[in-house]
Amino acid sequence: MRQRLIRLGAALLGLLLLAAGWLWHVNYNDGVVLDAAAPTGDGEQLRLRGAYLARVGNCLGCHTARGGIPGAGGQPIATPFGTVYTSNLTPDADTGIGRWHAASFWRALHHGRSADGRLLVPVFPYTHTTLLTRQDADALYTYFSSLPPTRASTPRHELRWPYGSQLALAVWRALYFRPGSYQPNPDQSADWNRGAYLVRGVAHCSACHAPRDRLGGANWQNLDGGVMTAQGWYAPSLTSPHEAGLHDWSRQDIAALLKTGVAPGASVSGPMAEVVLQGTQHLRTDDVLAMASYLKTQPLTEAAPPPTSPAPPSARSANGEKLYERHCAACHGERGQGVPGAYPALAGNRAVTQPHTENLVQIVLHGGFAPATAGNPRPYGMPPFTLSLNDGELAAVLSHLRRSWGNQASELSALDVYRARADTDARLR
Repeated sequence: MRQRLIRLGAALLGLLLLAAGWLWHVNYNDGVVLDAAAPTGDGEQLRLRGAYLARVGNCLGCHTARGGIPGAGGQPIATPFGTVYTSNLTPDADTGIGRWHAASFWRALHHGRSADGRLLVPVFPYTHTTLLTRQDADALYTYFSSLPPTRASTPRHELRWPYGSQLALAVWRALYFRPGSYQPNPDQSADWNRGAYLVRGVAHCSACHAPRDRLGGANWQNLDGGVMTAQGWYAPSLTSPHEAGLHDWSRQDIAALLKTGVAPGASVSGPMAEVVLQGTQHLRTDDVLAMASYLKTQPLTEAAPPPTSPAPPSARSANGEKLYERHCAACHGERGQGVPGAYPALAGNRAVTQPHTENLVQIVLHGGFAPATAGNPRPYGMPPFTLSLNDGELAAVLSHLRRSWGNQASELSALDVYRARADTDARLR
């Protein structure tokens, strides 16, 4: 019996050693030589290219604390596992990247490892920046190195155990991350491939628009829609015709939405408004059209169609009609027809009828504006009703919107609104 236990223990120990070796191999055996060689090429051209990529990718949007110095980090980012604080990207020697070399910066983007070898938390989207070319990584390094050095220590992450541990990160990466540069699709045009590179890598769109599992993992090329759990918003599917699918849009309309935040029959709000304001409005015309080419050709995923025969209005929806006439009809019209170029139509609006109601509740609770961009400098907006209407009244109004003028979506309850309000209050504390 004792011999059997010894053999079993030895077998388990061998398996543990094999697992540890495999984890080390997939996480640390990246082969990057950390030399001090400077990026090759014209320094000013690299800096300008890096500034453009950083702007399009909204790097400073995350790496700048509210009211802080651009690039100095310290911005808290809420996740389902705790709060992560962004790092200092200025060339300060002690708290920034002043002691980094181009190779260590490349390793961070391509392999998700810091200059000291630590595994980085995937809030930093190395799952996407791994697709960047070495030249573009060098361009970003050159740009960030040109920023004024700012001494600003980053607070420690506030992640629940064990999510911030190196072992947990190693397991997560083994499950969900494989480094690799973008490989052009030979069956597609150069324009399409440039758009794919920008969408998948530089702009990292699927960081929000991909559905994630309980551990925060995803298929990083998936754009089927994702719940932004810690933010209370939903990034709608870009492949479903019942959400924000773009298959039947023109390239020009997709480009307009990314450049200005508005397009015929559509506008952005919430987290996407920040993406447009800080990032995509700065895209060159050829690049934004390339992204549109890629997004337009994504395979459609058919969700269940709405019911064909409308159910009779409930008492909640009927009460919502009266509230709508009092608070909403002046802008959105008695029949939900809206005002072109100002207030969106609610009849037939996919943002109103889609199964995920997080965005609808957030906008009515807290208001929402399209971003003020060069192409739309004075956007119309939605005032907040969080102090004007209680949870039951808000649920009634939203139920009315989703069941009127040909809309045939499900109703909302006061509990749905309460949960959204409570989640927002918890994030603000």
